[in-house]
Amino acid sequence: YVTQHNKDLSQRVKPKPDSVAPSFHETRQLGQEKTVLHKIRPISPVLPPLSETLTRNEPKEVASTAEMEGSISSLEAGSKEDRQWKEMKLQLDDLPGILARLSKIKLTALVVSTASAGFAMAPVPFDVTCFLLASLGTGLASCAANSINQFFEVPFDSNMNRTKNRPLVRGQISPLLAVCFAAACGVPGVALLTLAVNPLTGALGAFNIFLYTCCYTPLKRVSVANTWVGAVVGAIPPVMGWTAATGSLDAGAILLGGILYSWQFPHFNALSWGLREDYSRGGYCMMSVTHPALCRRVALRHCLALIGLSAAAPVLDVTTWTFPIISLPINLYISYLGFRFYRDADRSSSRRLFFCSLWHLPLLLLVMFTCKKPLLEKEEKGDLLGGNRGRAVEIRLP
Repeated sequence: YVTQHNKDLSQRVKPKPDSVAPSFHETRQLGQEKTVLHKIRPISPVLPPLSETLTRNEPKEVASTAEMEGSISSLEAGSKEDRQWKEMKLQLDDLPGILARLSKIKLTALVVSTASAGFAMAPVPFDVTCFLLASLGTGLASCAANSINQFFEVPFDSNMNRTKNRPLVRGQISPLLAVCFAAACGVPGVALLTLAVNPLTGALGAFNIFLYTCCYTPLKRVSVANTWVGAVVGAIPPVMGWTAATGSLDAGAILLGGILYSWQFPHFNALSWGLREDYSRGGYCMMSVTHPALCRRVALRHCLALIGLSAAAPVLDVTTWTFPIISLPINLYISYLGFRFYRDADRSSSRRLFFCSLWHLPLLLLVMFTCKKPLLEKEEKGDLLGGNRGRAVEIRLP
């Protein structure tokens, strides 16, 4: 088409031989026309019109937009559901594990073991039946106290990484069931200690439940004095073991309670040092958060107190004189770690002190039991004193 058009133009326009410039100008214009015409390319008829393409693509775009909006709305709905409370169905197979975590079974085992140590250290013949009943009653009382403690602290435990997976926080068990479980443990436990062991031990068990749930638990959000109250709670179980065996509150029971009382400060203060952020989020008033210097001083002070309490054991006629000598290395070692914690005040020193406290207490109680003063020697000493008193009476009567 372009070639035929050019021929027609050439036939119509016949330049004169004497006018060179206009013919050159026309040729240049024709060359430009050719160039312009060659650059124009026709649209392929295979492709559909633009309007048809838009109309065909509109449903796909609408579908993709709808899918995106649906996915976004589903994500938002899922996030809202995650933030809301959900009703969880309780399986009977999971109930023992849930109740074990509700009662803090590891802490309960530690309480029973310290009560057993107090029973074993008592200067009386070992009664297996009384020992089993006392251990069972003490364990039930501890389960009740720990369950009530978790019931009160649900809003605060949910803010801490260490406690956010507890059964009540996660909704694995209802608060009513938790309270019923605590009552089912506490009432039989105290009754067992009172009726099957002796009233003094039962009174100590009931007092310890009250002290832990009604004094220590609310005090954790009020004052740093909660650590001292909690140490008293931990010191009562070995006293209960002693009173279960003897039926009386002697100097040996006070000594065992004092050892447990002092041991808890390096143990708990070192543990709380690494959990300061957690305790701050939970709103707990701990020494490691509000009084860090006091936290380190108290831990070192009671590490050194363990040396003095070990030395007082033979003076109170609880152990032989070999006990303070044999226990001196482990007491010096925990005192050294307490000094490192006081001086460095970092996570490494606190962790070393905490892990040392885990094996220090059972080893100290084991050494104390091996160095226990023989019962025959005490009986001979008592008979001797009784004979002297009888002789004195016989002399005075005439």
